Amino acid sequence: QAGRQNGASYHVEPQIVAAHNGANIPVAVRLSSTKPHSFKGELGTLRMRLSYGMRLGGFQQSVLWRRAAIGSHSPALGIKNACSQRSITMSQPLIIIPARLAATRLPGKPLADIAGKPMIARVIERALLAGLGPVAVGAGEPEIVAAAQAAGAMAVLTDPDLPSGSDRIHAALAQLDPQGRFDPIINLQGDMPTLNPSLIQEALAALEDAPEAALSTLVSPSTDPGERADPNVVKAIVSWPHQSTTGSTTGRCLYFTRADAPAGPGPIQRHIGLYVWRRAALDRFVAAPPSPLELREKLEQLRALELGMTIVARAVGEFPKGVDTPEHLEGARAWYQEQAL
Repeated sequence: QAGRQNGASYHVEPQIVAAHNGANIPVAVRLSSTKPHSFKGELGTLRMRLSYGMRLGGFQQSVLWRRAAIGSHSPALGIKNACSQRSITMSQPLIIIPARLAATRLPGKPLADIAGKPMIARVIERALLAGLGPVAVGAGEPEIVAAAQAAGAMAVLTDPDLPSGSDRIHAALAQLDPQGRFDPIINLQGDMPTLNPSLIQEALAALEDAPEAALSTLVSPSTDPGERADPNVVKAIVSWPHQSTTGSTTGRCLYFTRADAPAGPGPIQRHIGLYVWRRAALDRFVAAPPSPLELREKLEQLRALELGMTIVARAVGEFPKGVDTPEHLEGARAWYQEQAL
């Protein structure tokens, strides 16, 4: 398939990628770039050659995933004798989507139907379109494992009672990549079916630009009084020391809260729940128990701050809303109908 969508060019060739337990794993491949947001066509279980315009961290990237003979392989990820040619400074990233059925406000949401597919399948599609590498799911229940594998991703079963999404992706990582070849690890929440894939690229770029950081995330400014007062809109308190030469603004996170903060005039910084972890930092995070502020605010990233880790945030213009309520779910369904996906 070839064409244009939202100003992005794309080309897809059906090429089978190495399989795991009989399920082929699609790998998105980016070759050139503008900003992709939506994409028509079945991802299925085919390897994709996807080309679209993209800028990551201010420099053009060209990425080609192909089969090649190298010494190491990862049976759990379904990658054998595969390598990448990437103009990127870090080693190969892995996207893991944590998902469980026991959501308080919308039980069973990973399996909720959105335009004929379960939500977890829609999030997998968005992750693949980022073109950063393999996508896997750390599931709390067998039903999610089955849905993720049907969507073409690798999925492993984890303890449903793990305290946070980061704990869940770490548990999945232990099964997927015990050799430790993948780093950094991208934690993509399983309730963002309308996420712009370029935001995943921005989060990765933020970590690459900050060698002192343990992890990176994204924020989006807002002057909406309703969002300022809404405890479901998490606010990041960010120190903005400078603007990068590429024009991308990255700052150091001082705190995260559900309260109206900071006080005084000016926008709030809405936190987007997407994290890029250095693998060693993720190991340290899960080795520590949930912290007092984490438990009080119900925000897992506060554990990292209480451990003294540096979190950097990249400011982006758009704010992808997660699906936490039936109303949010109807909004996501409407978005897919508008996009004709």
